[in-house]
Amino acid sequence: MSKPAAEFTPLNIAVLCVSDSRTLEEDSSGQYLADSLVEAGHHLADRQLITDDIYQIRAVISGWIADPNVHAVITTGGTGFFIRDSMPEAVSVLFDKSIDGFGEMFRLLSKDDIGMSTIQSRAIAGMANGTGIFCLPGSTGACRTGWDDILKEQFDNRTRPCNFVAHFMRANPGHD
Repeated sequence: MSKPAAEFTPLNIAVLCVSDSRTLEEDSSGQYLADSLVEAGHHLADRQLITDDIYQIRAVISGWIADPNVHAVITTGGTGFFIRDSMPEAVSVLFDKSIDGFGEMFRLLSKDDIGMSTIQSRAIAGMANGTGIFCLPGSTGACRTGWDDILKEQFDNRTRPCNFVAHFMRANPGHD
């Protein structure tokens, strides 16, 4: 007798755009992520745009980490080498565990689109208080790569042999 297919488990995902030049209305990358996660069956828990300031970034993400109803955070922007790019420095101190494979796979997949310029990406991810934090570059193309080629599948509890959903739910067992 075969095992019945698992029912899809929607996640509550927050999206943060970090930009010194865009407004929320101009944020095509954050909009792409918000639209894509909803289209996949998840819930947009919150969406914000703030300037590239380490302490503002930490404050917003810390609030989401402390909220048991937020399973994951996806950020866009601030992962480059410009003087104001501070996403990795802002969030890495919040991680309980880093997810090294995320940045490695993101750069591997990005090579097909941008060649060796991918070495300038500082995309990172980690877990903090049971919440996944995934930091993508600011371009819509980078967000498309991150969502379509990595996160969409890893945020689907039906993905085998493993996915992140069990980790998010184990940390927040009372969440429906």
